[in-house]
Amino acid sequence: MTLDPEILGLLLLAGVAAGWVDAVVGGGGLLLLPALLVAAPTTPLATLLGTNKLGAVFGTTSAAIAYARKVPLDRGVVLPTSALALVGSGLGAVLATALTADVLKPVIMVVLAGVALLVYFRPAMGSVADPRLRTRNRLLAAIALAGLGVSFYDGLIGPGTGVFLIIALTAVLGMDFVTASASAKIVNVCTNLGALVVFAFGGHIDWLLGLGLAVSTIVGAQIGARMALRRGSGFVRAVLLVVVLALLVRMAWDVLAGP
Repeated sequence: MTLDPEILGLLLLAGVAAGWVDAVVGGGGLLLLPALLVAAPTTPLATLLGTNKLGAVFGTTSAAIAYARKVPLDRGVVLPTSALALVGSGLGAVLATALTADVLKPVIMVVLAGVALLVYFRPAMGSVADPRLRTRNRLLAAIALAGLGVSFYDGLIGPGTGVFLIIALTAVLGMDFVTASASAKIVNVCTNLGALVVFAFGGHIDWLLGLGLAVSTIVGAQIGARMALRRGSGFVRAVLLVVVLALLVRMAWDVLAGP
């Protein structure tokens, strides 16, 4: 796609902001996808989704590396969840080229509202780890929920994936927010990769723009990961609430505005 320099500059700035949000809690697609839709309204949606995934996978990988250097990862959770995420997101991406996600938005809005209430009215959740919750059944449930359910959503729609991953790991397994965010980044890399492969094989990627967005998301991701590590779980919880409410507003607008 051909873009004016001013539009391209704004897209790259949106990429920095999206990388920052993704590194802290996830949900960078809330910023970058609308920016792409405005910048290139005549470009097929699948191409915008694929180009966004190309930028996102670099930013998320950058944040995952920054977290992994500072936060011990629970490999018993991260590895099987990531493996499933490759499959789940790929299946979601396949359906994204054939189905509309509009029917899912009201359901997702209800889930997001539940997430916002859960985080707000349970301030202790995620502030410190609660290892008592890490039972075998809860472990299997978290792996299935994050590795298949959330990753499928990421391939199909996308925005807010990191939020859902963090909630699954804190509410189900009792991780603190920083550890959950670090683990979510590894899983999110795999959800992005699974969807990216499908979009690439379908020719739905603008490689030049996507690589430009990759650079900008890496910059934002490094800033965001360092801030989250330095400021701790309270900061991540606050940003999580803001992102969830922003997602709710955005989806409500899409539903009310109609086609």
